[in-house]
Amino acid sequence: MTTQTPPPSADPASQKIFTIGTRKSKLALLQTDLVLAALKERFPDYTFKIHSRETAGDQNTTIALRDFTTKNLWTQELEDLLEAGSVDLIVHSLKDVPTLLPTSCTLGPMMKREDSRDGLVIKKGLPNMSLAEMPAGSVVGTSSIRRTAQLARKYPHLKVMDVRGNIGTRLAKLDAEDSPYTCLILAAAGLLRLGLGDRIYQYLDSRNAGMLYAVGQGALGIEIRKGDKAMEDILNTIGHKETTFACLAERSLLRTLEGGCSAPLGVETEWIQDTNGSSKLRMRSVVVSVDGSEHAEVEIDGTVDSPQSAEEFGVTVAKALVNEGAGKILSEIQQNRQLKVPVSEST
Repeated sequence: MTTQTPPPSADPASQKIFTIGTRKSKLALLQTDLVLAALKERFPDYTFKIHSRETAGDQNTTIALRDFTTKNLWTQELEDLLEAGSVDLIVHSLKDVPTLLPTSCTLGPMMKREDSRDGLVIKKGLPNMSLAEMPAGSVVGTSSIRRTAQLARKYPHLKVMDVRGNIGTRLAKLDAEDSPYTCLILAAAGLLRLGLGDRIYQYLDSRNAGMLYAVGQGALGIEIRKGDKAMEDILNTIGHKETTFACLAERSLLRTLEGGCSAPLGVETEWIQDTNGSSKLRMRSVVVSVDGSEHAEVEIDGTVDSPQSAEEFGVTVAKALVNEGAGKILSEIQQNRQLKVPVSEST
């Protein structure tokens, strides 16, 4: 067992019982268990309890995500508990976390990211085939405006149909005998964490499919109270700097564009070595109109070695996208939404 490392700012006589808030879905609880196990290994003398509850996003699985009028379906109820002191930290899928948090909350250090790509899942009984190989009119199930826009741009011969529910529900809808769906596109991370990686026929990325993933996809966002130095220090012991910095840069990009979590924005980040042997963050990003007819795309390398430089790099990429025409695309989308404000894409 790993020797306990007390957090630098924690008094040995201070709090040693912590409550972790989470949604009640199977995937949310599994993700929380990953954090719980890491914390228990580092701090075997501490007690970590789980408090789970359903959120608005869990309770309504019929309305398309783009038709909701709130931006924090998966976070607000849990954030209320955090602010009240009923829980000490919350575990989210990071891509479900709005880029603007309550003023009393902040994100702590993040654990190492799972595979960030989207995965293509084919209906059982159909032959395996890539998006490009699918017959015209084949139906792709997704409620993500990002995926819908990129599909319209790259695969206009395909039809997109909304699908809601947790991963198990979506797979059941796909595989039903009378299902209209040919395939689903889901975050690979969720399938892998649930032991369903065998359902992924193809991992979608910029190179093999022209598809970029959602901001924060594959990462777990651990939300804490702002100023809770002891909890931040505890999380630092299980944190992964490369994941934290990359995700902070992605979130800064989205926040700067003011598109909200369901903007048709795709990203792809990777750490590379430059000619001097230094590590840099490479970010590809694309904004696509909903019908796929317009897009703005950039690829930029930057030195990212702190939360501040991550935030600054995200702003730099956002400005480059605007220069390529992203502002016009996002403005037109906002006008078309009228009074509706879509929310995060889940799964």
